[in-house]
This record gives sequence, structure tokens and C-alpha cells, in this order.
Amino acid sequence: MSNLRPAALALAGVVLAGASALAPALAQAQAFPDKPIHIIVPLPPGGSNDVLARIVGQEMSKTFGQPVIVENKPGAAGNIATDYIAKSAPDGYTIAIAPNQTVAVNPVLYPKLPFDASRDLTGVTMMGRVPLVLVVPPQVKANSVADVIALAKATPDKLTFATAGSGSPQHMSAEIFKSMTGVRMTQVPYRGSVPALVDVLAGTVDMMFCPINSALPYIRSGKLRALGITGEKRLPLLPDVPTIAETLPGYESDIWIGMIAPARTPAPVIAKLNTELRRALALPEVKDKLAEQGIFTETSTPEAFTATMAADQKRWAEVIKNANIRPE
Repeated sequence: MSNLRPAALALAGVVLAGASALAPALAQAQAFPDKPIHIIVPLPPGGSNDVLARIVGQEMSKTFGQPVIVENKPGAAGNIATDYIAKSAPDGYTIAIAPNQTVAVNPVLYPKLPFDASRDLTGVTMMGRVPLVLVVPPQVKANSVADVIALAKATPDKLTFATAGSGSPQHMSAEIFKSMTGVRMTQVPYRGSVPALVDVLAGTVDMMFCPINSALPYIRSGKLRALGITGEKRLPLLPDVPTIAETLPGYESDIWIGMIAPARTPAPVIAKLNTELRRALALPEVKDKLAEQGIFTETSTPEAFTATMAADQKRWAEVIKNANIRPE
């Protein structure tokens, strides 16, 4: 018994030390939030990321009893905002909207960034997905995904596709399409989705993998023809449009959007943010508002979203290497 007593005392000391170390984080979580929360958006106002931030921000403010301020910090393909959040205080009061381009594509596309996504960021939750749709103007003689593949094979490098720049979701969706079909098409990069879509509507460019919320009005008016959805399932908004995977099994490429925080943000604070965001995104009125914008809600644990970011970095690294994509 005398030999067991010192061991028991030592174990008790370790437990007490661990509890003492955890106490400040627990106290911080219990008090959180006691001041305004800032949500950083890496893109200009008006797009899917901004809409998502503002809708959930309103709901968070109701629950937390504190203002939730949305700040747009566009520029450098989202790297300015991501660097800002990476260097913010890890206290839960500064968090950021994270589309897959900023935390999964950019870290492997840009050789030198002022932050390390794996080291400096942590996931809070997945928030939603924005499928893209392959569209062509009426003058392009293609009525299906199979037609596009046949046309591209018959005229290598002649078909053009518009993107919002190298590494953008539009670009990456096209590169996966090219790699899976073996076709050769020519990218026409623009500084953003709007000018890219304008030229597709004008017939200057042959096609575009376009976010559904941007393309939908033109599909409904007949100015664009929808050939295929990039996600895994058909969309209620366009029930008659097949997925690209129905022609090209295994194809999938959509925009996902999540919430991130600086690394080392206390786990209890992350858990509190995760619980609130998942609650807000489960509200029928929130889901309906977002669906009208082409954003389909999806949530996760913090650990699962962090794992998604890491897995997609590996996926896009391979695409970028094989296609020899370089940042603009």
C-alpha cells in the first residue's frame, strides 16, 4: 500500500494540473461572447459568401445578445482576408467565411503565402455548398455534356471556357472536366465572375462552369442553356438538368463554404460557435433564404471541417500539378 500511495498522489497532481490549465479556457467559453463578434468575408459584398455571413450573423446576434459585424476584405484571391484571420487574436471574436478557394486551393496554388493554412487556421463548421452549372449560349451547338465532350474532341483547343481567374472554382471545375475526359479546351480568365458571365452571354466565350445563383436568371430566360450540374445530385431549382456525373461518373466539383477561426482558439469557444452556427443553419427560414440564393446548407463538427480543408488541399494540389496551373 505504501508503494501505491505516492503513485496515487502523483496522478492526482497531474489531474489537478490539467484541470488548472483548462480552467481559463472554460471560463472564457462561459463568458463568450461579451463583446461584438466580427465575421470576415474574403470577397466583395453581394455574393454567396457575403449573403451567408449576413444571414447567419443576424441569427448569431439574436442568440448571443451581441452585435455580429460583417467585414468584407476582398483582394488577392481571398488571401488578404485569410492572412488577416490567421494573424487575429485566437479568442473567437474574429472569425471568417472560408470558401474552398481560400483554404483548399490557394494554399497549394500560391508558392509563397504569409500564412500557413494547416498551422494558422482551424475549422469551426462547414456551412453550405454552391453547385456550379455548365452553361453555353444558344449559338454553341451542344445540348448535353456528351455533346461538349464530342465537340471538344473534334476541335482540340478551339472551345473556350470563361473563368474568374486561375485557381477559381470555375477554372478548377473545368480542369477536372478536362482531365477526366482527355479533351483540350482553352481558358479565358477574367477578374471575377461577372465579366466572365457577360462575355459568355454575349457569345464571345463558348461556355462557363458558373455558380448556380449567377446563372439561374439567364437559364430561365433562355439566354443560357444548362447542360450539367457539377454537384453529386440534381437540383430542385433545375430538376431536369442532369449532373455531369451522370455522363462522367465520379465527376464532382462545387463551391463549399465554411467558417474558420485562428488556430489556438480555445476548443470550448470553437464548440460554442459551432453549436450556434449549426442551430442557425438548421432553421427552416434560414435554409429557405439561402436556397433561394443557390446556397444549400451543410454543417459539420469542427474536426470534420478541418479534415475537409486538408483533404481538399491534397486533391487540388494534384489537379494543379497535372494541369500546370500558375497563379496570375
